[in-house]
Amino acid sequence: MVHGRLRGYKKIDSDEDVLLPVSVIICARNEEVNLEENLSFFLEQDYPDFEVVVVNDCSSDDSEFILKKFSEKYSNLKIVTLNEHDRYKHGKKFAVTLGIKAAQHEHLLFTDADCRPASLNWIRLMQQNFKGNTAIVLGFSPYKRSKGFLNVFIRFETFYTALNYLSFSLAGNPYMGVGRNLSYTKTLFFKCKGFASHMHILSGDDDLFVNENANRSNTVIEIDPESHTWSEPKKTWASLWKQKIRHMGAGKAYKSKHKRVLTIQAGSSIAFYVLLGVMSFMQIHWWVLLSIYFIRLIVQIIVYFPSMRKLKCKNLIWWFPILDLFYIFFIIVLGIGSSFKRKIQWK
Repeated sequence: MVHGRLRGYKKIDSDEDVLLPVSVIICARNEEVNLEENLSFFLEQDYPDFEVVVVNDCSSDDSEFILKKFSEKYSNLKIVTLNEHDRYKHGKKFAVTLGIKAAQHEHLLFTDADCRPASLNWIRLMQQNFKGNTAIVLGFSPYKRSKGFLNVFIRFETFYTALNYLSFSLAGNPYMGVGRNLSYTKTLFFKCKGFASHMHILSGDDDLFVNENANRSNTVIEIDPESHTWSEPKKTWASLWKQKIRHMGAGKAYKSKHKRVLTIQAGSSIAFYVLLGVMSFMQIHWWVLLSIYFIRLIVQIIVYFPSMRKLKCKNLIWWFPILDLFYIFFIIVLGIGSSFKRKIQWK
């Protein structure tokens, strides 16, 4: 079982302490509130040589004023401003590309304006993985905890997604990363022609780039709790739906081998509940059905709980029986919904 890879993962500490220069890149569109609240935590990282490149992407709020105020205080802040064009409408990939071109350093570290690093060691922990052939570092970005089932589900879905892409990477088959906490080199970006092969897809500046260019020899993971970036979760089901529809659009462009594996993975979970339902109509003894269900549940908990502890979301285990079933229902509905959705946008 591939998920067992993360369960048993133990990072090997290195005696090396090479502090390579780093460019942190943040693309922001109408993010004045988040920039005001979070940007200083990136600018004040405990790291000797880094810059923060903020791409102000056609903002119509007071982002320009906020960034100007920060630039007067922090010399390591670089601002790239994009203005709206009447005829040409661009997505996030264009903004990210300009941020990369403006970056001074080889090692690039990506996050979003609504994120906040878990510690002042975020850059240090992500950067220290660039040894040997490493060109991509996959990090983890959990969502903040609040009240309500929506928040619980968002945090579970984020955990499960991370469990999947981190475990597959450890198995030598990396297929995606999350742009809220992702690092790669400028050389890799330009060598692989950036987002050229999927620029027509609005989303996927993170997962499609990783899917296309990551392999077992150039990709590693970083899950130290101090390396996380915490994000603000969606507040409504409608906004979550919009976000996930956008992500589904990118997923359709994954390599065929990854789409097959992920389809089989989701299909097996769906098939389990379908077969359990069919067996109940066949008047099979209730204790047999419960035994089958609880055997699977126990195995899942044994595998998942250590990973939940590593990713600092162990409280989700109490919701697991409900979340596992609801997650299956959600991806079925999402898959149906995405087949009818044609037009998507970044913000």
